[in-house]
Amino acid sequence: MVMIRLARVGARKQPYYRIVVIEKDRARNGRSIEVVGTYNPRTNPASVVLKRERIDYWRGVGAQFSPIVAKLVAKAPVAEPETAPTGSPTPEPAPVPAPDSTADTAAV
Repeated sequence: MVMIRLARVGARKQPYYRIVVIEKDRARNGRSIEVVGTYNPRTNPASVVLKRERIDYWRGVGAQFSPIVAKLVAKAPVAEPETAPTGSPTPEPAPVPAPDSTADTAAV
């Protein structure tokens, strides 16, 4: 079974976690299939960065959340999809002048 759970990567007394997709029977920091986010509990408030598309994909193919990751995903704010600003349109690039053909014939 595939799980989405935390893998600790921080130094001693400085926890920092990766949210990984990993086989259930592997070690906590064993080889993971994919890293789908990070969690830093030392910031105020704790920072959570998630790749929502990849998490949705793995959930769709049967991956299970660990209890802590389920709470993190539920509490994490959903990022709004970035759209182009609706202000003024981007200006057209300036045209490149054509090379002068008379300069070639004068040099010969």
